[in-house]
Amino acid sequence: MLAKRIIPCLDVRDGRVVKGVNFQNLTDAGDPVENAKYYDHEGADELVFLDVTASHEKRKIILDVVARTADDVFMPLTVGGGIRNLDDIRDLLNAGCDKVSINTTAVHDPYFIRQASERFGSQCIVVAVDAKRVKTDMMYEPEEPWFKDPYLHETRLRIPANGAAVWAISTHGGRKMRRIDAVKWSRKMEELGAGEILLTSMDRDGTKDGYDIELTRTISENVTVPVVASGGVGTLEHLREGLVEGKADAALAASIFHYREYSIHEAKEYLGSKGVPVRL
Repeated sequence: MLAKRIIPCLDVRDGRVVKGVNFQNLTDAGDPVENAKYYDHEGADELVFLDVTASHEKRKIILDVVARTADDVFMPLTVGGGIRNLDDIRDLLNAGCDKVSINTTAVHDPYFIRQASERFGSQCIVVAVDAKRVKTDMMYEPEEPWFKDPYLHETRLRIPANGAAVWAISTHGGRKMRRIDAVKWSRKMEELGAGEILLTSMDRDGTKDGYDIELTRTISENVTVPVVASGGVGTLEHLREGLVEGKADAALAASIFHYREYSIHEAKEYLGSKGVPVRL
């Protein structure tokens, strides 16, 4: 069995790490390169940078952060946020990141994932799926025009009559809901060339109540590419649940590592003691 990965996530704004809740009341949390060095020393398997000010004029800032990180840190680095075209991907890869994470652009143009994977290889194309359990009173954005495409139409959200759990795709930090079935969408993204799914439960994100295990397991069982579980970690046991019960290939967490509630080493020791294969 392949070793499970532990991945810290850093939100980066204007070249600095920031902390907050739902991007509100953000406070400075230091230099991203120094944070990356810390996690590298701790034994993290990978690191994710989320560029939270990813407008065109800010892109050069995250490129500089990536380049400085790549000079000093040798674990794989994924960057997400504001990737709109193939040039953005090329620039990030040239700066030194290993993978890019794409969400909104994939929703607006699913075939962009095919173009990206054909140009750069599926191994570096991650599709971020921000999923939210469906409620009948949810407000959805207008339907995607590509629903008319027979190949993509099957991803349209349909609420089952038997009351079974379904999840819709969300964008903009869970604030905008799309009529897209998260499970079918993940499967379609794999077909179009995604090499990994970064799955976040928007219902659990920031709650510290643990991953949405049913969601994580359902996605993991419906794709063959690796799934990274995200959203809701508050304890080391939550990491184990996501990797074992949720069948995820990797566990991403932010707060428990940022606030030094647990170290990467402690997390791996705990997982190893529970029989979860990790790189110690």
